[in-house]
Amino acid sequence: MAKRTATGLILFCLQLLACFSQSKGDGRDEIKGMFVFGSSLVDNGNNNFLQDSLAKADFLPYGIDFPRGPSGRFTNGRNVVDLLGEMLKLPRLIPPFSDPSTKGSRVVHGVNFASGASGILDETGFVARQVITLNQQIRNFEEITLPDLEQQLGCKGRSSEVLKNYMFVVGTGGNDYSFNYFLRRGNINVTLQAFTANLTNSLSLQLKGKKQKLYTLGARKFVLMSVNPLGCYPMLNAMRNGSRCIEALNQAATLFNDGLKSLIDVAKSDMPNSNLVFVNSYKIISDIIENPSSKGFKDASNECCEVVPSAQLGGSGTLCKQGGKTCSDRRAHVFFDGLHPTEAVNVEIATKAFTSYLQTDVYPINVNQLAKLKL
Repeated sequence: MAKRTATGLILFCLQLLACFSQSKGDGRDEIKGMFVFGSSLVDNGNNNFLQDSLAKADFLPYGIDFPRGPSGRFTNGRNVVDLLGEMLKLPRLIPPFSDPSTKGSRVVHGVNFASGASGILDETGFVARQVITLNQQIRNFEEITLPDLEQQLGCKGRSSEVLKNYMFVVGTGGNDYSFNYFLRRGNINVTLQAFTANLTNSLSLQLKGKKQKLYTLGARKFVLMSVNPLGCYPMLNAMRNGSRCIEALNQAATLFNDGLKSLIDVAKSDMPNSNLVFVNSYKIISDIIENPSSKGFKDASNECCEVVPSAQLGGSGTLCKQGGKTCSDRRAHVFFDGLHPTEAVNVEIATKAFTSYLQTDVYPINVNQLAKLKL
């Protein structure tokens, strides 16, 4: 009996040592992988596997500049998550959760759970018929990927030890305004301020709630992407009446971003031993729109691809037409379709997120500094 107990203790110690070794990596202050949650700005193919979803990008001209062609990324090439992964020197692209092959060793460097057309609220996404809600994305992480990851690393039941060397990227919120609040404004009796407060509170709970939430599960390093300048999207061109952007939509985005940034400061007391970074993609894109030539852009108002017209948008469109035409110089366009930035803009966002020391770009530190923090 004593021999059996001693053997069990030795096995436990060996497993603990293996877990500790895996969590330390190779001794360098580097991130082992990324887990990604949010909407189409960070989705890399999950919606490909949703049979009834109208929000898909698994066809040309999407991916026209991506090495693997159309992949479900809502842009011509790489998105911000791809670029951050490269800057963090991750060994491969982050695979989409919904791909049946995303299991076993493929989850060790992270998984992307994001779903195009989804939002913070479960009801956002109704216009796309089928999405993976943010709440469901987090459940997918907790119930399926996390146990798989623990098993791969030999750290069963020790998620807090496993996850401290992973980065959690959250990019969501814009669709809650564009395809929920403003689309249904005549049918909902709530002020913009109250709607925004509900959004930021809901996101806060999804980050640090007591049940099925990321911090509680062991996440400690977060990157929160701001909402982009919603009123400047090409899909709204027919509604602008000559103005560059629709200020009411931009004001909503700014209101949300201010609340999102405040979560960073609140987290110091609510989420001990965690570190959060706010990436102000709103400002980064707005600066390009204000002075496109300063960054080598020529067109900050129109989509690069031929879009499918939408009656809801006054004749403008959001997504590219399947097999449709594209502009000749994609590097010179800010937007690829009616909503999503080109790879060239994603490069600007990711570069500033990773390297900028300006707190107007990234707050309170940049992603590179976050990656190197020891916990």
